[in-house]
Amino acid sequence: MAGNSFGQLFRITTFGESHGEAIGVIIDGCPSQLPVDMEYIQSELDKRKPGQSKITTQRKESDTVRILSGVFEGKTTGTPIMMLIPNEDQRSKDYSHNTDIFRPSHADYTYQAKYGIRDHRGGGRSSARETAARVAAGAIAKLLLKSQGIEVVAHVSSVGKINAPNVEITNAQEFIDRREKNIVRCADAATAEEMIAHIDAIRKQGDTVGGKISCHILNCPVGLGEPVFDKLHADLGKAMLSINAVHGFDYGSGFAGSEMRGSEHNDIFVNNSSEQPLIKTLTNFSGGIQGGISNGMPIDFRVAFKPVATIMQSQTTVDSAGNAAEIAGKGRHDPCVVPRAVPIVEAMAALVLADHWLRNRNTILK
Repeated sequence: MAGNSFGQLFRITTFGESHGEAIGVIIDGCPSQLPVDMEYIQSELDKRKPGQSKITTQRKESDTVRILSGVFEGKTTGTPIMMLIPNEDQRSKDYSHNTDIFRPSHADYTYQAKYGIRDHRGGGRSSARETAARVAAGAIAKLLLKSQGIEVVAHVSSVGKINAPNVEITNAQEFIDRREKNIVRCADAATAEEMIAHIDAIRKQGDTVGGKISCHILNCPVGLGEPVFDKLHADLGKAMLSINAVHGFDYGSGFAGSEMRGSEHNDIFVNNSSEQPLIKTLTNFSGGIQGGISNGMPIDFRVAFKPVATIMQSQTTVDSAGNAAEIAGKGRHDPCVVPRAVPIVEAMAALVLADHWLRNRNTILK
């Protein structure tokens, strides 16, 4: 199976299955001498782990990460970093009913058709459990970015048709503290209460609901991104669309920009001599990226997640022989994925930025 690695200079390869012994990741290309804060890494995983609240799956995983190589005396050595997360609460019997039945909107049929074999226990590699490995690697990438003053923060900006107002970010940690005060991870407290009530009502109906996550990259230097096919927004788009259940990505003005005139949409340059960078723009419809290269303004994008495919209602489908069948979800599943997906979005953004930061270091001869 190809497609398990991501990045060029800061490169990760994830491994493991949802109901196997463990999942994990190997990071190659991380510079040496980076201090590794294990408490921070674990705190990032804790934001993604299951069983957090009444609006998340009740699977109980501590997601305790171990680093097996690439770190010595608390610092990276420049060699491959191996991170391992044991699976502790698999209930494979919850999936015995769909051994030969294809669940609607899951990867069951496509995996079977492509490989001639599939792991029916939670989907194997197609399970969102794999994203814990990305969060572990992303935490290392975030530590690297933080050493350069770059911050990556996200929050749940919509659930179903409930939309949070735009929130101003003056301080990354203050924004995170505000977001973490509620179980849905929305930085607007009033909207969060609405979202939580809506998700809980949907859960009680045996159904699921989608939502959006807004991500902001602060203090990004000018110059990250590679023409022509490795544009920064193109790599961010690929990173986000590789996350389970993601169905949409837009940045800056996004689709709304298609309804504007050029005279409205153009970001006017001004001298910013009082602080760095020297040049900034009055507006940010470009989302901090122009020509595929960061321009020093905040990078803003949004990620849309579909409703979780496993619902606790009976649905018609077919079995592996093409015969009509019926199936209903069993076990423990999220009624809405977005509260636990916030650290995943941040992690994938950090992996893209770390990779492009390394790629940009030697573009100008000094």
